[in-house]
Amino acid sequence: MKTLFHFAYLQAISCLFPVMIFAALAISKMVSIPFLHRYDVILLLCLAAQILMMTLRLETLNELKVICLFHLIGISLELYKVHMGSWSYPEEAYTKVFGVPLYSGFMYASVASYIYQALSRLHVQVRSWPHPFLSIGTSLSIYLNFFTHHWFYDLRWWLTLLLVVVFRKTSVSFQVGSSTFRMPLVVSFLLIGFFIWIAENVTTFLGAWQYPNQQHAWSLVHLGKISSWFLLVVISIVLVIEQRKQKSVQPI
Repeated sequence: MKTLFHFAYLQAISCLFPVMIFAALAISKMVSIPFLHRYDVILLLCLAAQILMMTLRLETLNELKVICLFHLIGISLELYKVHMGSWSYPEEAYTKVFGVPLYSGFMYASVASYIYQALSRLHVQVRSWPHPFLSIGTSLSIYLNFFTHHWFYDLRWWLTLLLVVVFRKTSVSFQVGSSTFRMPLVVSFLLIGFFIWIAENVTTFLGAWQYPNQQHAWSLVHLGKISSWFLLVVISIVLVIEQRKQKSVQPI
């Protein structure tokens, strides 16, 4: 039981950036600032959270570069998905581009921040990592499918099978106190994706964005979205691990 509580504590600390974004969503829903729209306030709070993470040295400059890359990945996906009507941001904002508020990139970046924090605090070691051609190639295919499935066959289940094959030998070990645990990497993809889906329900309830079925009243995000987050987590972890390998921050 002590180990479980310690693990929960380490996970909570690793989620500091996402928690600050949740706080920004909640605060902006309850408190209004004159001459600023809510989405603009959220952006300012997210920027303050990012500066705080750097000031407290909870993130390095190299990590910030990858996190900024996630901003671009996220914003690009948001622009396309909003255009296609997958979801929307109904409120007004000065910092809104083609219907997408700029703060939305921070929600993707917060996933990368969590991964970096968890790798460090849990002393994660990755074994039998596949060749970069396979790991990066699989990630790129997954990302492209988020775009192409609107006008071509949705390949997510074939891509899921592919990543299971590519990462079949890959496992992660992590340390909680004096205890060491190990699991297949694919299982960690699924677990993180599931918890992001839970977080997505909280963020949509707080009005971060809105799915078509939530326009009149909030409802639970469809369970099928877990598969989307599962695949998006693959992209996140692959980019983080490849960056750490190149910088030799941690042996893989």
